[in-house]
Amino acid sequence: MKIVLQRVSQASVTIDFKIVADIQKGLLVLVGIEDADTPEDIDWLVGKIIKMRIFGDENDVMNCSVQDVDGDIIVVSQFTLHASAKKGNRPSYLKASKPEFAIPMYENFVKSLEKEFNKKVQTGVFGADMKVNLLNDGPVTILIDSKNRE
Repeated sequence: MKIVLQRVSQASVTIDFKIVADIQKGLLVLVGIEDADTPEDIDWLVGKIIKMRIFGDENDVMNCSVQDVDGDIIVVSQFTLHASAKKGNRPSYLKASKPEFAIPMYENFVKSLEKEFNKKVQTGVFGADMKVNLLNDGPVTILIDSKNRE
C-alpha cells in the first residue's frame, strides 16, 4: 500500500456537485492498493497515520499527532499512486489492484483506521470521479509505502 499523507487546514471531496466529505484541521490520506498488500500493511500504515507527529505544539514545533490536536481524517482511494512512468509518457497502472481486491482492502483500511483513531473517518467513494479540494497546511506532505518500511 502506498499513501500520501497531507496535513490540511481544510479538505473536502465532491462527487456530482455534492460534498460527500468535509473536514477542517486534520489529515487527507490518499491510498493506493496493490495485490501484494496484506492486513499487516493496513495495521502498519494505520499506526503510522495515527501517531505521525506533524502538527504544531504550543511552540509551533511538529510534535503532535492528529489525535493530539483533535483533528479529523478523510481517506480517498487513489489507484494512480501505483503508476509506473518508466516507459513513454502514458503511465501504466498494472500494479494497482482491480476493484474486486482493492475495495475490500480499502474498506478494511478505513475500518481499522476508525477503530484505532476512535473516531469516524470520512471518505470519498471508491472508483467515483471525485473532486478533492484541500488547503495543505505547511505544506506538509508525506509519502509512505508499506513495502518500504525504512
